[in-house]
Amino acid sequence: MNKKLWGGRFSERTARIAETFTASIDVDRRLYAHDIEGSIAHCKTLAKAGVITEQEADTLIQGLVRIKRDMDHGAFDLDESLEDIHMNIEARLIQDLGKVAQKLHTGRSRNDQVVLDVRMFVRRETVLVLEDLLHLRQTLLDLAKAHMDVVLPGYTHLQRAQPVLLAHHLMAYWEMFTRDFERFQEGLARTDVMPLGSAALAGTVYPLDRHYTASLLGFSKVASNSMDAISDRDFILEFLSDAAIAMVHLSRMSEELILWASSEFDFIEMPDAFATGSSIMPQKKNPDVPELVRGKTGIVFGNLVAMLTLMKGLPLAYNRDMQEDKGVLFQSMDVLRACLGVFIPMLAKVTFNSDAMARAVEAGFLNATDLADYLVAKGVPFRDAHRYVGEAVKYARSKGRELQELSLAELKGFSPAIDKDVYEILKPEAMINRRNSFGGTARRCVASALETARKRLEKDSRAVDALARRILKKAWAR
Repeated sequence: MNKKLWGGRFSERTARIAETFTASIDVDRRLYAHDIEGSIAHCKTLAKAGVITEQEADTLIQGLVRIKRDMDHGAFDLDESLEDIHMNIEARLIQDLGKVAQKLHTGRSRNDQVVLDVRMFVRRETVLVLEDLLHLRQTLLDLAKAHMDVVLPGYTHLQRAQPVLLAHHLMAYWEMFTRDFERFQEGLARTDVMPLGSAALAGTVYPLDRHYTASLLGFSKVASNSMDAISDRDFILEFLSDAAIAMVHLSRMSEELILWASSEFDFIEMPDAFATGSSIMPQKKNPDVPELVRGKTGIVFGNLVAMLTLMKGLPLAYNRDMQEDKGVLFQSMDVLRACLGVFIPMLAKVTFNSDAMARAVEAGFLNATDLADYLVAKGVPFRDAHRYVGEAVKYARSKGRELQELSLAELKGFSPAIDKDVYEILKPEAMINRRNSFGGTARRCVASALETARKRLEKDSRAVDALARRILKKAWAR
């Protein structure tokens, strides 16, 4: 009979097909470092409680460190029949150390062990995502600062609407990714909860100091309900939700880069290092990186729905369904990190065609709203002004001209309130600087926003550094 570490009450060997079906080692092997770190903290807690001796704890810890070293170097053969990474590590420890290793699992269950590992994994990855988002936001801020003199059309319904500063446009994405940063930061606080000591679901009979364990592992809180602790996967749902929203923002920006790189817009030149060519058309330069970012967004969306569906009908407490949480989590993490990793250096090397943007601003009646506002300032009711300008646009289109190209006599034909000072307010620079309400595209507003963003990034960078020092520090170094 195959000797399972849990097999005392069984008289029949597990069917090979069942072992293969229930095994998770192909997925959860990624958790090995966190599993070993959690076991080291558990050893110290057992020794502190007098459940094992200090000498036994030292022996176990040394054995665990040796196993981690072997796994780091690929010198560890994983056994699918042992189901998961936790049982593989424990079986190897028993093989290396004998009876003393059989004490390691005292006071804990695989239920609280696995959720500890996943929480530690999500904590670490969230810190790395926060660092990536800092770099992305800094890249956007640097680009905005470098292009304060560039004007382009702002769009609604993908139709030219009003002129804006390129810096203002870029900072709209800075705001999106700042909200993403905040979401991951807030989600991290809810992930940062130590579940070990909850055991199978009801807690443990051993006098384990769970707050001591939490301090060894750098957790800021300890789970206060053992049943919730081992069955809670909200932190995974939250990470997947945050990742999905971040991918929305990456996809939206990717779509604009794709459009702007086209001959129809010609607003940007994609860096050669982040583009590809055609196997048949020599002239082609394809924006494959943003296209793939846009495409991979659906993977993250799907994984969020899969996880929500997985959890929606589970009674308390642990159910084996939860084994499926790691595959969708790991895939979404990998996709998000990969997209951020390639997007940041690509974006930094994009070249903006300011001349093409300026030409686009001059065509398409982007100054129509300003003409209406001009009439309002002359005492014309807005609805009347709107109608007059609409008629002027229709007339100008019929003549193949823009509003600023109409003569004063032609403009006066739509409203006698129009005078020669109208031409000054129809210039793009004037249109931009007149939009000086808080959050507007006027130069002084954008300059203020850039300074506010700079200070915010400094603050966020300090916060992430503090999180990294606490969360990424290993238990055996505390």
